[in-house]
Amino acid sequence: MDLAFLHPLYEHPGPWASVYVDTSRHTEATPHERTLTAQAAADRLAEQGADEATCRAVRDALNELRHSGDPHGRALFATGGEVVLDPPLAASPPGALSTEWSALPHTAPLLDLAGEDPVCVVAYIDRRGADFELRSALGSQGAGSVAGRQWPIHRTSTADWSERHFQLRVENTWEHNAAEIADALAVCQEETRADLLILVGDDRERRSVHERLPQRLHNRTVETRSGTGSRLLDEEVERARAEHIHRRAAEELQRFKAARAPDADGRIGAVEGVPALIEAAREHRIDELLIRPEGPETHREVWVGENPDQLGLRRTETKPLGEPRPWSARADDALLRSVVATGAPALSVTAAGPEDAPVGGLGALLRWS
Repeated sequence: MDLAFLHPLYEHPGPWASVYVDTSRHTEATPHERTLTAQAAADRLAEQGADEATCRAVRDALNELRHSGDPHGRALFATGGEVVLDPPLAASPPGALSTEWSALPHTAPLLDLAGEDPVCVVAYIDRRGADFELRSALGSQGAGSVAGRQWPIHRTSTADWSERHFQLRVENTWEHNAAEIADALAVCQEETRADLLILVGDDRERRSVHERLPQRLHNRTVETRSGTGSRLLDEEVERARAEHIHRRAAEELQRFKAARAPDADGRIGAVEGVPALIEAAREHRIDELLIRPEGPETHREVWVGENPDQLGLRRTETKPLGEPRPWSARADDALLRSVVATGAPALSVTAAGPEDAPVGGLGALLRWS
């Protein structure tokens, strides 16, 4: 997950109200229910020690969602009487509402709720061309089309020389159109930065396009058995997206496991556990942070200062780093702030299963050893 969108959060000192709300329910009673949810969020934050202005800002922002069509949910991060960031979620949060008042924004849930939302380009292919559709957890929209040669495109059943010549021209038309579609699809993927390409159409047409895609796209392209001209079912898209998430998490875990073993010079390229990660974060060495959000060490108490690399296991460890009055924070949120500052990505490895995750639920691939 690219965490660049979180930068605004770390331009404010905090403390922070972090709110996750489910907006997946849509009935006649929804506006009234969301008004009650808005007040409940403000009340909970007040009980946790939040200031009145921030509670009011959260309540007002949630009230504005009374008629929202968000299909899953919304996260809100507020401090000093202002909602600084309110990203939509790609999955509904567990429970209707969660609130937290803490020194750092509680961003770790975003890795599962908003992070791994692979954007897909669905290509509906036939012999004449293709229509492209951009899909994500937040909806779909058209992404263009391509028209190939329109004649000749149909085979005949006779066998004289002229008909065989015609058949060859049909073959050439199909090949030309497949190449045109593949080129246009590659451009579409580059422009949209799509994580996944899904090809829909008859077997031959799908294969012809797939074979002509650039090599860099082969491992992120899947085909479906839907017939020509059909529209892909939402369930098929969700299955392809889920498989992509699982595959990527598994690949990164394999990289992580391999990097934990010392190389020929005795150096390691991955660490796990809070103590080793804090040391790596202080030295700006984290290349990718791996988190299993429910891991036992994700909520371990650490101590942080104003700057992202001012963190330690004990309160006294931040004084040599220039922070004499540190604050208590969760380990996962402190490490996420650190990698946002250095431009490193983070990945939830929930999909790969807890038995393969880093010890305690926190690990990292290192930039240099």
